[in-house]
Amino acid sequence: MQQIVSKSQFKAQALEYLRQVEKQKQPLIITHAGKPVIEVTPYKAKEEADPEAILKSLRGTLVYYKDPNEPAISPDEWEVLK
Repeated sequence: MQQIVSKSQFKAQALEYLRQVEKQKQPLIITHAGKPVIEVTPYKAKEEADPEAILKSLRGTLVYYKDPNEPAISPDEWEVLK
């Protein structure tokens, strides 16, 4: 069963509520003026990811600069100067 608390109750005992969520594996609803605004849920670890799949997702995303101290684009291309 999920627990419901007000923001002021949560603020006063945030660590205790977070420990409860972790221990009980049940969500916590935080309300403002009686209306739910946030749901704190326990973290669910994904199964161990394949290292090759992680690297594959990163391929092609690295930017290479020959001289990292030089601007990436020429000052003529800066929008702020236009």
